[in-house]
Amino acid sequence: MEERLSHALVKGIDAYIEIDAEEARVKLGRPLLVIEGPLMDGMGVVGDLFGAGKMFLPQVVKSARVMKKAVAHLTPFMEAEKAAMIAAGEVVKAQGKILLATVKGDVHDIGKNIVGVVLACNNYDVIDLGVMVSCEKILERAKAEKADMIGLSGLITPSLDEMVHVAKEMERQGFTLPLLVGGATTSRAHTAVKIAPHYSQPVVHVLDASRAVPVTTSLLSDDGKEEFVAKHRADYDALRKAHAAPRKQAVPIEIARERRTPIEWRAEDIAAFPDKDVQVMKDFPLKTLREFIDWSPLFHTWGLKGIYPRILEDENQGEQARQIFSDANKLLDTIIAKKLITARGVYGLFPANAVGDDIELYTDASRTKVLTRFHFLRQQADREGSEPCRSLADFIAPKETGLPDSIGAFAVTSGIGLKELCDGFRAENDDYNAIMAEAIADRLAEAYAECLHKYVRNEWGYGLTENLTPEQLIQEGYRGIRPAPGYPACPDHTEKGTIWQLLDVEKNTGMLITESFAMWPGSSVSGIYFAHPQSRYFSLGKIDRDQVVDYHERKGMSVKEVERWLGPNLNYEPVE
Repeated sequence: MEERLSHALVKGIDAYIEIDAEEARVKLGRPLLVIEGPLMDGMGVVGDLFGAGKMFLPQVVKSARVMKKAVAHLTPFMEAEKAAMIAAGEVVKAQGKILLATVKGDVHDIGKNIVGVVLACNNYDVIDLGVMVSCEKILERAKAEKADMIGLSGLITPSLDEMVHVAKEMERQGFTLPLLVGGATTSRAHTAVKIAPHYSQPVVHVLDASRAVPVTTSLLSDDGKEEFVAKHRADYDALRKAHAAPRKQAVPIEIARERRTPIEWRAEDIAAFPDKDVQVMKDFPLKTLREFIDWSPLFHTWGLKGIYPRILEDENQGEQARQIFSDANKLLDTIIAKKLITARGVYGLFPANAVGDDIELYTDASRTKVLTRFHFLRQQADREGSEPCRSLADFIAPKETGLPDSIGAFAVTSGIGLKELCDGFRAENDDYNAIMAEAIADRLAEAYAECLHKYVRNEWGYGLTENLTPEQLIQEGYRGIRPAPGYPACPDHTEKGTIWQLLDVEKNTGMLITESFAMWPGSSVSGIYFAHPQSRYFSLGKIDRDQVVDYHERKGMSVKEVERWLGPNLNYEPVE
């Protein structure tokens, strides 16, 4: 029986786990003995294999599914036993307990969910508060649960400020728990420089799920904690010293504007404006989107590094990659056949011209009345004194040229119905398929953005002669770009608000933006279409205070607000 349980856990086989768990309970006499004995032994093997790189993340999550189903069977027996122990006056000791939450204003949780599963596999009691959780709720629950540590997650840049706020509040309220920080926009440097100084207890950046267990184990160890914390503080001190080094030289904004992207404006390079209303797509066929999927990031979600389709033949990861690809496509078949999620979108093309670093959008082709404006920023890094200082505004014809240019905007989601689908899997203790469904929905959202961009290029006219393969589309071998607010060329998330107003996104699709301008559902993409042949992606990099002041005047936003939204891009320390 013990060997059967261990085999089921290591191989991720859940077909007979309830029967085996019951047999073990009867044999060993107490449900806790089953968990602390054969089940934890099996998970110990899983943890060792994962730590040694001999087992991949998807296998660990499948093992966790087996463990959860076994524990779900044993829980009623344990609850009854626990109640009897408390009634008899015995002390019931909790395991290491960690509270996880995606911070206020942020909706992304796929990475946090994976970390939670991996920690649960290692015998942690994980309390997951979900997404968009306020600081007050996090700290109240941590006190009520007597948590041993708190883990914060966030994907968008405004979440970094919210994490600073949580750290300050933990210090003010006298917390003594370690604070863990993770998510796509977080980094060791940011954690060391911006978050850790506000909290006197350990604040640790966790890169991914594979690093979570060594960090938590060290922080809760009676023997190893002191040494771990001392080394950790020394590392972060070094990062802070490096951050305090002299700033990069920046070009004054007036000179940066003189060094704009050199474009010779010609009528033949201007896309023909199709004068039509905003287009709404209530139920876009998932079957069509499937053809536009870039599969590579699916493997990255599961901790496998490589490019599809080569990864399927990789010497070390190939077998696991093929299994993931097969499981993902089976689930996608079911999602399409049963219409388990819905894809919705909206887009529009508008007459437009550049005025300085802003783009004016007009109500109609007469161009007499301004509908709204997009506000863009310009590179100020002095790269060899010869590279252009680019702005997205460079790719729309300046008003003074008299050329009738146009710009587009879009918002798409493949997340309608996803929460219910994932909740259903989790109710069955099936984290593997819940995470897989989230990963597929993310792929479909990006595929939708790619597919819709193709439609729009056709409407502009120049896309009709492309004849690109799906691979060439994924490699972006076409004319034009679709940058998104919050990303490198346009790091100001608040520009999403203009897209939402312009396209009436909430009414037309049901998509929302939070106070931090995160999109809900999480499997969503929005952005701006540029058609000029010389338009290209770039990273804004660091900007100076002169541009921040200029931007505040253009946007009608206070300097402090601009500094808050553009924190990672500032080439100076703002005054508190």
